[in-house]
Amino acid sequence: MIYKDPLPDGQNVRVTFELPSSIWAERVNLVGDFNDWDTTRDEMRQGRADGNWRITLTLPAGREYQFRYLVNGRDWQNDWHADRYAPGRFGTDNSVVST
Repeated sequence: MIYKDPLPDGQNVRVTFELPSSIWAERVNLVGDFNDWDTTRDEMRQGRADGNWRITLTLPAGREYQFRYLVNGRDWQNDWHADRYAPGRFGTDNSVVST
């Protein structure tokens, strides 16, 4: 799931990316345009109450960002709740979130 919360400044949006607890993983990273596709930078955390994987980023409003989830440093996954999909550089589709 993707949750968007526009900030009062009108220039930024707080975006929460969430994967279900059924993702069996030691580590999940959010990787995309917003972090130069750095596979180690934005590590998701697993919630104690529900076990879901989450991370919240503040992103500039009015833009689109391509992203994917990297599970255990080797398995790439898309978000089924993305705003749309776009062709990636390596022959696969990327998830897209619009802010």
